Amino acid sequence: MDISTVEDALVTDAKAHLIQPWPTSGQIGAEARSGLMDGDGIYVTDMEGRRLIDGPAGMWCTNVGHRCEPIARTLYDQAMALSYSSPWYTMSEPSVRLSKRLAGHAPGDLEHVFYTTGGSSAVETALRFMQFSNNVTGRAEKKLIIARQGAYHGSTYLSASLNGRPRDHDWMDSASDLVVKLTCPNPFRRPSDMTEPEFCDFLIGELRDVIETRGAENIGAFVAEPIMASGGVIVPPQAYLKRMRALCQENDILFIADEVVTAFGRLGHVFASKEVFDIEPDIITFAKGVTSGYFPLGGAMISSKLLERLRSSNHSDAMFAHGLTYSSHPIGCAVALTNLDLLEQGLLAHAQEIAPYFQSQLKTLEDLPLVGEVRGLGLMACVECVADRKSNNPLALDLEVGKRIDAHCQRLGLLVRPLIHMCVMSPPLTITRPQIDDLVSILRQGIKLTMDELVREGLWRG
Repeated sequence: MDISTVEDALVTDAKAHLIQPWPTSGQIGAEARSGLMDGDGIYVTDMEGRRLIDGPAGMWCTNVGHRCEPIARTLYDQAMALSYSSPWYTMSEPSVRLSKRLAGHAPGDLEHVFYTTGGSSAVETALRFMQFSNNVTGRAEKKLIIARQGAYHGSTYLSASLNGRPRDHDWMDSASDLVVKLTCPNPFRRPSDMTEPEFCDFLIGELRDVIETRGAENIGAFVAEPIMASGGVIVPPQAYLKRMRALCQENDILFIADEVVTAFGRLGHVFASKEVFDIEPDIITFAKGVTSGYFPLGGAMISSKLLERLRSSNHSDAMFAHGLTYSSHPIGCAVALTNLDLLEQGLLAHAQEIAPYFQSQLKTLEDLPLVGEVRGLGLMACVECVADRKSNNPLALDLEVGKRIDAHCQRLGLLVRPLIHMCVMSPPLTITRPQIDDLVSILRQGIKLTMDELVREGLWRG
């Protein structure tokens, strides 16, 4: 059977049977998307046989690259040794060993981990733990959650309620009564009359005002991605996170760092909170890169102080009635251990060494009139397109600009992640300088072709 016949069959079957994530109602259950057939290193091959650089590393997660033999062997070996164990009644050696390894990398007293199946369930776990903890310690009213505009924290009910992107809530219900949204800490979108330090002062003042207005006794947690990933790789002002952490600490508000994207090498460290941003959260959530996407696994690192508070309460019989069938999955934990080996044995050092080159080469794209800003840190970056550089307004094409660039890039040999008028890059950590040059060259061509297209259609003056 030739590849075109396989492609036609997959497209037909997908439209007939597969419900894709994040579908529109007009296409739900009747949609086929771009198909990938295999991968190797930083590359994937699509249904048409084209070899593409995997610019988003799947979904921020394929950190060690595709077709990694040590991880593939671990999957097989662990499945043959112990394929599953119930976390309700038993524990496995890989889960215990991984817990110890993660505690050794986590900042402060984050010495305990609750395993989940991914990022959404990790954030959900952290929030449910906050609620449980405050109930047990006699502070049942301390439940408000502070999040931020532009943030993304997941797709479960509570985690999705934190999301700060308008489309996430247009047609979906949420626990909006439990959440307070602060201003997105995006320096590129700050008021034109504010310097970046003044913008940071404004953001800190906003949190202080919310605490005073709502009352610290009613606020349970502040949840923040160190870098807003799906919001467009928003790198906050210098010292912003450290000052927010201090304000939370002063008011007994849990600081939950959502490191689902920034952990496991994306910023050059296993966890970025302390090493990059100089903060020690009360809880860190993680997923994605913990197994480099080879197996669904996530978790929440929890402070020893919080657990000691529970153990010393007057309700020793209070049950944290929360768990998942695949918590502490032995295969996932075994894969994560091998993944950590690879990171510690040179991949973290490589990511730290290659990141400045990655950022500087992408920054050269700012000479293109369509590009308003290229921003990022480590091996994650965003190219934001604008209608004009005076107003920095996005193009009036809504979702189409990023999609247009992605379509051109795919024909040229690169996958990007389109986000409305933005393109996100977060390649596997194994990427080399020549491969970065290829990525940037193709992205430049894709943006130029999009510019020409927009001018021809009368949608942009250039």
